[in-house]
Amino acid sequence: MGRFKKENTKGTPKINTASLPDIIFMLLFFFMVTTVMRETTLFVRTSLPSATEIQQLERRSLVSFIYIGPPMQAQVFGTEPRIQLYDSFAGVEDIASFIEAERQATQEAERPLMTTSLKIDSDTRMGIVTDVKQELRLVNALRVNYSTLRGQPSGLR
Repeated sequence: MGRFKKENTKGTPKINTASLPDIIFMLLFFFMVTTVMRETTLFVRTSLPSATEIQQLERRSLVSFIYIGPPMQAQVFGTEPRIQLYDSFAGVEDIASFIEAERQATQEAERPLMTTSLKIDSDTRMGIVTDVKQELRLVNALRVNYSTLRGQPSGLR
């Protein structure tokens, strides 16, 4: 009796790529939803000082940032500390309109919870910071926060 030999012509099966577009679109939507765009482009250098007793702000949507430090392009803007509001340099006199615009963009019930966070370069002298704080007092923005990094302060080592 003869044996019939079955020839194994099957190779590895081809991969089904029908669900590949679905996976790609799921990844695309995931990254679109979770990606946070940078709010402002920094034009000033802010190497923040370090501190040991810090607290995290609860609602970042109610925080307005004021950046103070030397300009990154020193050959164009000089080396003196400058104030940055949004994406441009500003003077102390512009802080009132900045705070008022931030208040108008916030709901009325949340306005008392608004905080102004000062991100100040560690080498900046207190003169410009005092001017900013005086202007914040004039516009009744009394909740002020100093942004720092967690760590041992450099003066206490």
